[in-house]
Order: sequence, then C-alpha cells, then structure tokens
Amino acid sequence: MLSISELKSLLATPQKIVITTHHKPDGDAMGSSLGLYAYLIQKGHHVKVIAPTDYPYFLHWLPNNADVIIYTEEQERSAKLVEEAAIVFCLDFNALGRINELGELVRASGAYKVMIDHHLDPEDFDDYRHWSIHACAAAQLVYDFIVNELEDGVMLNKDIATCLYTGIMTDSGSFRFRSADATVYRIAADLIDLGAEHWRIHELVYDNATENRLRFLGHCLSNKLVVLREFNTAIIPVTKEELKTYNIVTGDTEGIVNYALSINGVKLAAFIIERTDKVKLSLRSTGEFPANEICKRYFNGGGHRNAAGGYSDKNLADTVQDFKALLTEYKDQLLR
Repeated sequence: MLSISELKSLLATPQKIVITTHHKPDGDAMGSSLGLYAYLIQKGHHVKVIAPTDYPYFLHWLPNNADVIIYTEEQERSAKLVEEAAIVFCLDFNALGRINELGELVRASGAYKVMIDHHLDPEDFDDYRHWSIHACAAAQLVYDFIVNELEDGVMLNKDIATCLYTGIMTDSGSFRFRSADATVYRIAADLIDLGAEHWRIHELVYDNATENRLRFLGHCLSNKLVVLREFNTAIIPVTKEELKTYNIVTGDTEGIVNYALSINGVKLAAFIIERTDKVKLSLRSTGEFPANEICKRYFNGGGHRNAAGGYSDKNLADTVQDFKALLTEYKDQLLR
C-alpha cells in the first residue's frame, strides 16, 4: 500500500489521472467524482472522469459534467485513458465488478489505484485506501481526503463545494439518515460557506422530474404496491413492459422504494424491477434490520444495513416469490 506521503509526492507533479465510479452512478457517485475532478484540475493534473454507464438527467447540471466520458459510448477512448493513467481514483465502490467491463481495464492497468469509499467489505485491488463505513457518503470522504489527508483545504472552491454537497445530500437522504451526524452537518456548513447553494442544489436534484416519471410513480403507488402487514414489508414489482409504457430512462426509478418504506409500520421495502437481462432489487429498511444481509445472501448483492441492492437471474414472478418466501426467516426481526 502507498503511504500518504508517497501519494502526496505523486500528486506534487502533473499526472495523467482517471476518476471512475460505479455502474449507473447516483448523486454521490457523480458529486464525489466531479468534486475531486475540480480539485485535481486546479493542481495542474490531466484528469478524466469515466462513468461506466449513463446516469440520471437531474445530475447533468453539475459543474464540469460536460467533461464526463461514458464508457459504454466511448470504449476505445476510455481504454486508452486507463492504460495511460498514472493514477486511477475509484470512488463510491469497493469491488471492480461494480464498474462492469471497465473493472478489468482498471485491474490490468499499471496505474496506482486509490479507493475512496464507504461500503462494507472492500476488495483488495487498491494501492491507497481512504475508507470508512461510518461516512454517510463518498463525497464526505473526498472532502476529508482533500482537507485532512492532503492538507489542502485552501483549494476548495464553489464548484468543488457544489459537487460534494450534492453527494452528501443525496446519500444522506437530505441529511435525515443516521449516518448524517454532527460532523456531516459541519462539513455541509463549510461547503455552503464556500458557495454551495443548498436550496438550489436540492431543487435541481429533487424538483426536476419529467411528467413521465411522475405518472410512473403514480402507477407504482396506485397499482403495484403490495403491503404484507404480517411481515411489516412492502413490495413494488415492475415489469419491463411497464418501463417501456412510461418511457422510463436512467434515474426515473430512483427513490421510489422510499415511498414504500414511508408507510406507517413498514420496516422493509423492496422495489423489484425487471430489466432486459436480470431482475434488479433495491431494498430499504429502518432501524437495525439488515437489508444488506438479504441482498448478500440471496440476491448477489450487498450494500449498507438500511440501503442495499442485488439481482436475480430468475424471472420477475419467481424473484418476487423468492423474496416473499425468505421473509419468514426474518419475521421476528421485522415484527420486533
């Protein structure tokens, strides 16, 4: 592993750097990536952000978003950039499988790999790790990395603050999750002092829906929501035909699972969605209930205790049936 002094020495002179993040990036993934990008550009480095796939339209306003390369759209260019990079920053993921085919390019690269992440059980592929499961967001760790690890907080500016605030806001559930402790609020206050317009960021992320998304949300809540009171669980299963009917694009399904979790008495919510190749599951829970354990044990996934995801190779009906069947095992915890 690199020491922080060795990493500082590397960053003391201009380097070719790639920043990448997980498949289907969310607000934290893009906020942390573009925040770090804005910092490294100021330091004179040659930096490219490569997203493995597309990401929600309501994040395209982020500073320097126009410079992002999407791997699935520019594979040859992406491969060349990774091959030539001296450092690859891996943000908001801890296993190379989370970046799909791009992961094998990063694994084969001779670049130093720097992981900045807050998920459980990191894979041992990195040369330097700034990692904590207690952080509410990767963006929080990027802030800490710049200010405390690199001791370079003087370089923070409005663009960096805007990106990092976005990441922290989205991954903390607008500061309502348990992980949003006093330290997170102090960081948010500093970012606001630096120019992050908290009211505008919230508006651009959460008050920026398409008509299709709202109609789809209404359909999910009116016609698809199933509440299993005997397990304090709610399920929203969605077919690929329904996605097509409402012209759903990347980002349109984000956050829908939280509506199911908001029902009085519900401790576990599942949004189960049929995609072209797999059935994807997004789980949310309250209190100590381990949503991540269910995803890890049964659905090839994982995540945080109260927010996790996975997938099944079975069809939608069988996946829903499998999910319902396993609830018996967790009944005592769900009714506690």
